[in-house]
Amino acid sequence: MNQRNGSQPPDAGALFQESVAIMARLRGPGGCPWDREQSFSTIRKYTLEETYEVLDAIEREHRADLAEELGDLLLQVLFYAQMGDEAGYFSIVDVLGHLNRKLIRRHPHVFGEEASAAAGNRAQVDAATATEATGVLANWEAIKRAEKSTDGASASLETSLLNEVPRSFPALLEASKLGGKAAKVGFDWPDRAGLLEKVEEECGEIEAEVRAGAAPEAVEGEVGDLLFTVVNLARHLKVDPELALRRSNAKFRRRFAAMEQASDGALSERSAAELETLWAQAKQQEAVGAE
Repeated sequence: MNQRNGSQPPDAGALFQESVAIMARLRGPGGCPWDREQSFSTIRKYTLEETYEVLDAIEREHRADLAEELGDLLLQVLFYAQMGDEAGYFSIVDVLGHLNRKLIRRHPHVFGEEASAAAGNRAQVDAATATEATGVLANWEAIKRAEKSTDGASASLETSLLNEVPRSFPALLEASKLGGKAAKVGFDWPDRAGLLEKVEEECGEIEAEVRAGAAPEAVEGEVGDLLFTVVNLARHLKVDPELALRRSNAKFRRRFAAMEQASDGALSERSAAELETLWAQAKQQEAVGAE
């Protein structure tokens, strides 16, 4: 809690109401022309950008930036809620109501089974078993499944376990979640050794398609299979593939920048051998700096 000079900290509820009022004014008559022109479709790309900026601030461990980026992400929620209110779909009150009920519903071990049931929980879970994170997660999933079975959206026998994984997820996350769901019914590689063999197999299939002059769609399919396998290898190793790739991207940025600084001229003027030498120097420089 931020408190300065011994004064009382600002009231979060009052500040939130102020933010809601500001958003309404920006979208209202005499408000901001740009804000008034936006729609659910046009705002979504900014939501994704703000989400990744939050992740970046977390990775850099820059708390001041994180506070600001979280505010920007909250702005997206306020924007959607205001547009929903204007169209008569829902309001910020509905958003908060759904959130509060869900938190109570899925935490019977905290709020009590009676409160959880009043908030809509229809799953039979033993709150007393949720003394560790694994128990909490198991109850959470059971309550979540009960929610989906009672909303009337998927009562068909054709409902797949994998339908629980949103198709809208980023590809890396979707692949990891799909593999995890399939593993729950025993459809999975037994260990990482099998996955490493599968990675080699998929690389060979890519090479075979390329050598055979296959259509681009066929090559794309084999590359997709390789990526899917690598993501599931990461799952077995308890590595988040998205975070792992982001770290590798950051590492590549650092090393490439070091190459540019070490080069007498433009990198485009260097031979392949010279570029490889600069890359090796950048790696060595980074390793020395980490000691």
